[in-house]
Amino acid sequence: MRKLLLDGLLRRPLTEPGPGAGDAALDELAAALDGAARRRLGRSLSIRQVDAGSCNGCELEIHALNNAFYDIERFGIRFVASPRHADVLLVTGPVTKNMAEALRRTHDATPAPKWVVAVGDCGLDGGVFAGSYAVEGGVSAVVPVDLHIRGCPPSPTELLKGLLALLETVERR
Repeated sequence: MRKLLLDGLLRRPLTEPGPGAGDAALDELAAALDGAARRRLGRSLSIRQVDAGSCNGCELEIHALNNAFYDIERFGIRFVASPRHADVLLVTGPVTKNMAEALRRTHDATPAPKWVVAVGDCGLDGGVFAGSYAVEGGVSAVVPVDLHIRGCPPSPTELLKGLLALLETVERR
């Protein structure tokens, strides 16, 4: 026991160093996203995340948006538990045959105006799972998609940039 305690005190932690003191560019990006949402919707953006059969890589990056470093809740952008309260459906993974109907129902339950964002390479075309007997295909094979955010997985910053691009594109229409 004594050896374990001494090893724990003398050895450096095996974790990565924490992020820097602050990231002004990230704050500016999130503030721009909130401003675009307020101009378009008159309120903050509500996001419903749907896992349609992914490996959970994209979900880890999406959930990082709520951690202490990104903390998008401070800008009014929030994740909601029900599609009836959502403006954006953030769909990850290839759509499996078992999730196709659930994704359609979630899309139908989301009130207008609604946008669907396919996250990751799997959401685009099935990614490494394309052609599997259990996969319908990318998200656009089941519901209409307004934006694809590429990456395997895309970083939280790329997710924020994608959402901002979506709202700015919608504003111009």
